[in-house]
Amino acid sequence: MPIYEYRCNACEKDFEKLVYNNQTIHCPKCGSDDVRKKLSTFGMRGVENPGSSGCSSCSSGSCSSCH
Repeated sequence: MPIYEYRCNACEKDFEKLVYNNQTIHCPKCGSDDVRKKLSTFGMRGVENPGSSGCSSCSSGSCSSCH
């Protein structure tokens, strides 16, 4: 049961909702079902570019100052 982020098109409130199957989502503030799913960045946090070392001070990526 995933938690999705939504934005209400009627009142512009952002909210999260635990979703079961294909249920209709309603805004908790105004009750409208005119909502859209937001693109969540939660799953992308901490992901590094495979070509980058993740270190701003050197290019080795394995020095002790990077960690």
